[in-house]
Amino acid sequence: MGLLNFYNLPVNTLVGADWSTFKRATANREIDAKWRTKFMLTKAVCRILSVVAPIQNARYRRHLATRQQPQDPLFILGHWRSGTTFVHNVFAADQHFGYCTTYQTVFPHLMMFGQPFFKKVMEWIMPDKRPTDGLDLAPNLPQEEEFALSNMMPESYYHWWFFPKHEEEYARKYLVMEDLTDEERKEWDENFKKLVNVALWNTGGTQFLSKNPPHTGRVRDLLRLYPNAKFIYLVRNPYTVFESTRDFYTNTLKPLMLQHRSVEETEQHILRTYMQLFERYEQDKALIPEGQLFELKFEDFEADPVGMTERIYRELGLEGWEQAKPAIVQYVGAKKGHKKRQYNYDPRTIELVESHWMKAIEHWGYKASPRQS
Repeated sequence: MGLLNFYNLPVNTLVGADWSTFKRATANREIDAKWRTKFMLTKAVCRILSVVAPIQNARYRRHLATRQQPQDPLFILGHWRSGTTFVHNVFAADQHFGYCTTYQTVFPHLMMFGQPFFKKVMEWIMPDKRPTDGLDLAPNLPQEEEFALSNMMPESYYHWWFFPKHEEEYARKYLVMEDLTDEERKEWDENFKKLVNVALWNTGGTQFLSKNPPHTGRVRDLLRLYPNAKFIYLVRNPYTVFESTRDFYTNTLKPLMLQHRSVEETEQHILRTYMQLFERYEQDKALIPEGQLFELKFEDFEADPVGMTERIYRELGLEGWEQAKPAIVQYVGAKKGHKKRQYNYDPRTIELVESHWMKAIEHWGYKASPRQS
């Protein structure tokens, strides 16, 4: 157990932002009275840590900026709480993959300078379990890269976690990438490529493995950057996704938010964003060349993780299955005792999901009368 309780963190994750990103991301944003002390402490720590960011930038330009990636990334897509974390961890057992670590997501500017020291500090103070599902947390474990992007530039969807009153604006611009200026798109491109290069250097991988739900709305932009990228798209029982996402946001936002958001506002956000991602993905997946996309239900993957992983390797033409198989089998075996939450959907959940998501329910063949999952 880490020194700090996740629900009572004295700062939020913006402590790891560079100073320019912090200033631009928080400019003209109201801080509710309840969180002003947290904001000021976050700001102070961020300002101190930002002093060393130029060292990282200089080393990156000297050693990694022009490095060519041997293979385009593998992107794991899907709405939050669709099983993407488990799939990500299974594939990350293959050592040829490189990925963004939890440490990199919080301190993307302390990777090539100071990492041994700051990682030890992080390991000492951070919780060792995710509060939402009890999965392991540790500085070196794989993590979704949007957290890192939120500390590298203002053009990150996850800034809504700090400023939920502006969620719709963030979603339009940085989730489905509409209405971006040419300068904003260029900044997003450059920072994402930088993140990938640093992640591969840090983990020693030769192919970047991405797990990032916001990327589900960015297929067009990802293909523009990486035309040969491979994609795994996960769906899960929508009733489970709704209740699990509501719990996830309710719990996870508490130590991060700087503005108030009601449960009802959170529910409406989930209902809106789910269809926003579903429709954008269905529209843009036709752009993915044949042989570069594998779609599946999480329930099928969960029933046979090793068999489904082998099938994905074969159908996407991924290298190294036989070499990776022992480590993947070992990881899956170690997780067999993990207890999942069982969901009993209340009538309100059923009504909300079916009145807003029936198009997706019917598209993926889920039954309108849900069972526990």
